Amino acid sequence: MTDAAGSSLSVPAPKPDGSGTVAATRGHWAEFRGLSVDLGGRRVLNDLNATLGGRCVGLLGPNGAGKTTLLNTLLGFFKPSAGHARVFGRDVVRDSAGVRQLIGYMPERDSFVGGMTGVRFVRMMGELSGLPRDDALDRAHEAFFRVGLGEARYRKVETYSQGMKQLAKLAQAIAHGPRLLFLDEPTNGLDPPARSRMLQLVRGIRDTGDTRLVVSSHLLRDVEECCDEVLILKNGRIASVCDLESERRSNRKFLFLQIKGAQERFVEGLVALGCEVGMPNRRRLRAVLPADVEIADLYALAAELSVQIRQLDHKRDSLEDIFLRAMDDAAVGETGSTP
Repeated sequence: MTDAAGSSLSVPAPKPDGSGTVAATRGHWAEFRGLSVDLGGRRVLNDLNATLGGRCVGLLGPNGAGKTTLLNTLLGFFKPSAGHARVFGRDVVRDSAGVRQLIGYMPERDSFVGGMTGVRFVRMMGELSGLPRDDALDRAHEAFFRVGLGEARYRKVETYSQGMKQLAKLAQAIAHGPRLLFLDEPTNGLDPPARSRMLQLVRGIRDTGDTRLVVSSHLLRDVEECCDEVLILKNGRIASVCDLESERRSNRKFLFLQIKGAQERFVEGLVALGCEVGMPNRRRLRAVLPADVEIADLYALAAELSVQIRQLDHKRDSLEDIFLRAMDDAAVGETGSTP
C-alpha cells in the first residue's frame, strides 16, 4: 500500500503453512468446513461451509447473527466446537499465531490505552503484531499520514473526535502491512463527510490488490459501495454467499419497457419468443428474457410490428434485494414453509 506522498506500507511475504508449502495468494483465501462455535453453552455459529475469494467481502446479518463471533474465531480468540477454518491455507487453531500475523483488525468498539498519543498507540500495536520497535514507529507515522491524521498523530487519542478515533483504529490495523484486514463497523458514528472519507480509504486499500478485506456492517449501502462479494449470516448459519457482480449480471435480462403502438401484438410476440411478460400498467411492460433471447430480438420484433420502444431499462438487484431474499430463503429453510 502506498500513500499520496509515496510512503509504503508493504505487505509481508507469504510464509509456508503447516504443510511446508506457501499458501496461494490468488483464488480463495478463506475456507470454512463444518465450522461451529459454542459460547456459554449456546451454539453461536452452526455448520458454516463456504469459501471466500473476493477482494472485499461484506459480512452481513441481523444483530446476533454471529458476525463478530466469526471474526473472533478467525482471529483465534474462540476455538471451534466442530469443523475447521483456514485463512490463506493456515488452520486458525493449529497456526493461530501465524494467522494473526497476517491479519489487521479494526474493532467496532474503541480499544485505546488512556494517556497515549496516537502515534505511540499505533507503534505499540505494530510491535504486538511482530514489528521491531523502530520499524513499528516508522510504520505508525506512515499509517497516520495514509489515513489523513498526520497532523494529529502527537495528540492524545482521548482528545480525538469520533471520526478521528475511527481513522486511528484503521491506522493501527494497517500499520504492519496485513494481507487480510477485518473492519468491524468502520463507519460507526461517522457523519456523512467522515463516512465518505472512510469508504474512500477502504476502496483505496481494496484496489491495490495487496490486501483482502472483510467489512462487517449493518449499513448495506457501505457494503454495496466497497464489496464485490457478500457473506450473509442469520441465526449463526450461512443464509447466502454471493458474488455481487455475478448476481447483478444475472439480472440484466429483467427489463422494463415503455412502447407506443400495438401493445397486445407486441406482448404476444414476446411470449412467442419465450419471454415472461407482465403489465403493471398500460404504459409499461415488464419482461424477463430467456438465455437465448437478446435485446436486439426485441427491437427486431418492434420493427416488424411497427411498434416504437420509447424506453428500455434494466432492473439491477440492489444489495437490499439480495439481503432480504437471503433472509426469506433462510426462514424457509428453518420452518420448512414459505414465510
